[in-house]
Amino acid sequence: QVQLVESGGDLVQAGGSLRLSCAASGSIFSINRMGWYRQAPGKQRELVATIRSGGPTNYADSVKGRFTISRDNAKNTVYLQMNSLKPEDTAVYYCNAGVRESLVVYYKDYWGQGTQVTVSS
Repeated sequence: QVQLVESGGDLVQAGGSLRLSCAASGSIFSINRMGWYRQAPGKQRELVATIRSGGPTNYADSVKGRFTISRDNAKNTVYLQMNSLKPEDTAVYYCNAGVRESLVVYYKDYWGQGTQVTVSS
């Protein structure tokens, strides 16, 4: 079993910054893609940013130039540095990771419990 634990969500003013962290623990053989998704009230969950084990990243157009995703493979941790925050960024942010627990199974998709980010105008 694998657990993802997020931290760093908070209430900030527009223009402020936050750094989210997500640490994976448990039965981990390897982790491929890690990423962040968010869900605002009344909306579907959407991709924010992803990062693969080798480093390639992908960002939603709405956060390009403002957010930066990174990971520390030795710590099984992914980060999301959020700068120039806007009220539209308000959402629950969820950590996601594709985790291989052993050689006999392929990757499974795991999700964290979510952390609230609220940006006031």
